[in-house]
Amino acid sequence: MIIATAGHIDHGKTALVHALTGIDTDRLPEEKQRGMSIDLGFAYQPLDSGRVMGFVDVPGHERFIRNMLAGVTGIQSAMLIVAADDGPMPQTKEHLSILDLLGVSDGVIALTKIDRVETNRLKEVEDEIKAMVAGTCLNNADIMPVSAIDGSGIEDLRDHLEAMTDLLEKRKGNGYFRLSIDRCFTIQGAGLVVTGSVFSGKVKVGDVLTLSPDGTEVRVRGIHSQNRKSETGIAGERCAINITGANLKGSAVKRGGWLLTPQIHAPVPRFDANLKVLPNEKKPLRHWTPVHVHAGAAEIPGRIAILGQKEISPGAEGLVQVVLDRRMGILRDDHFILRDQSAQRTIAGGKVVDPFSPSRGRAKPVRIKFLEDMMFSEPDYALSRLLQHNPEGVDLKKFSVAWNLAQEDVEALLEIVEHKMAGPEKKPSIFSKVHWETLESEVISNLNAWHQANPDRSNLNAHGLRTATSKRIAMTVFQDVLDCLANSERIVNLGPGYCLPGFEPALSKKDTALWNKIDPILREGNMKAPVVSELANQLKLDPKALEKFLVKIAKLGRVRQVAKNRFFLPEAVVSLAEIAAALGKSNGERGFSAAEFRDQTNIGRNLAIEILEFFDKSGLTWRSGDTRKVLKSVSDIFGTN
Repeated sequence: MIIATAGHIDHGKTALVHALTGIDTDRLPEEKQRGMSIDLGFAYQPLDSGRVMGFVDVPGHERFIRNMLAGVTGIQSAMLIVAADDGPMPQTKEHLSILDLLGVSDGVIALTKIDRVETNRLKEVEDEIKAMVAGTCLNNADIMPVSAIDGSGIEDLRDHLEAMTDLLEKRKGNGYFRLSIDRCFTIQGAGLVVTGSVFSGKVKVGDVLTLSPDGTEVRVRGIHSQNRKSETGIAGERCAINITGANLKGSAVKRGGWLLTPQIHAPVPRFDANLKVLPNEKKPLRHWTPVHVHAGAAEIPGRIAILGQKEISPGAEGLVQVVLDRRMGILRDDHFILRDQSAQRTIAGGKVVDPFSPSRGRAKPVRIKFLEDMMFSEPDYALSRLLQHNPEGVDLKKFSVAWNLAQEDVEALLEIVEHKMAGPEKKPSIFSKVHWETLESEVISNLNAWHQANPDRSNLNAHGLRTATSKRIAMTVFQDVLDCLANSERIVNLGPGYCLPGFEPALSKKDTALWNKIDPILREGNMKAPVVSELANQLKLDPKALEKFLVKIAKLGRVRQVAKNRFFLPEAVVSLAEIAAALGKSNGERGFSAAEFRDQTNIGRNLAIEILEFFDKSGLTWRSGDTRKVLKSVSDIFGTN
């Protein structure tokens, strides 16, 4: 367990940690010279149980609140320190507010310097403390009188902290590994070392991790957990991790970054959150207020966009979008603190609801509903609600990263939640059964309406069908909808588009008569279809008029335009494509030449080149120099005979 100190300057935080552990946490020369903590200090106390209790000693001066915040964010246990002679002071109250906003779950109050006051003063200060902590996270915390000078109460406090450690529910180590970097330094012979609190997951020597937000890949060379050499580090511990990497530069690693598993490396320029304004604020928090955002060990300027209302009153809470000046690594349920534009005053704090907030439409009712669903504590229930309220589907990748769900957790979740998955493997979307079926019905309805409006056209392509759909769905996802409908034979994949089963394009009597003359000629030519001018001569027609007609019936799927002046029957194109595919398969990686294709088809060099160029454009083949390779199956591109 890690315990963070909190309290006003000169109330004895560092002296108390020294009395408990024997370690002086003031490590900087300036701290020694000035007699006060400036930056974070660390101390560790081995317990009889074999565990190690760690302390993060934070500065109490108002000028160093930013350093204090770097030490307490993500900590679940705190020790609020109040000097008996002074009683609660301004930074005592501000530190308490910060602990409360951060959701610190366990704590104790150390009443220090009891050797300086009389018994009646102790009672007065205790009453002041009880009044101060009423309604906060430390409302029920024990008050322990101590003196770091004469040792009074130190053993009782140490026993209390150890008991608190034993009773504290062990933090879950599920999810991917995240360490908030608060220090970085180089050790001769070892290299770069980063230190910080582990927010989630587990790390072991040899693991490949990512430095966020820059994305540098590193490998773990060594681990010190709770000031002891270890092979692993887990959530709730403080770790020093020795890292190495080909592109690693120590100058690029600073306080505020993250060391984490690559799967959750996703720094964001904004995030949505539930925010609480401190009750002692004099004015409501208004839209687009400039602030300093403290999350993990980071401090980044930004602005607050208030969602669903004009302002948030003191003591009230509401949904906001935090817009950052630069990208930050942050996930759902992370706590953060807001300070004013001058970084002099803590004004609010909150908890992240969704790290992947949109740049547009942030306050639309559908978005607000999305955030309300994300606020449920269990991912399975939250996902079920999201699927119910989002007919355009839910991005499974963003959801799993936001909740820091490991792959096995995602798989277990999908076993519970009824869904339909679509889209690419690396970026799938999931739908409720109802919304998926509604989408399928809309596609069929739109296709039927298109047939009625275009009786002379055989099919509508995928892009046209998607445009007609009321839902904004990625093409990769929509294609899966079409494939599902085609596989179940509710629509037919015809050439480059789709039609309803049994639909036949209707030609006029005049067009039908002309087609009945053309069809036998093309069938006789088969894989040697004549050019338009030759066909026009045979039919005694104007070549331009004939070409216009052939383009028209090509849209009906009766012919395919292979070149500007040459049209084939679809089955002839499939036959030629199958010959190319067979050549590609037999030749393997070598591919095949135009000459080989010509010899196999016996159609002549010029025509062979025209056809191969058509295959290149269609995506069947890929040309490299004088050879071609087959990229896809014939059925994927042209269907079958």
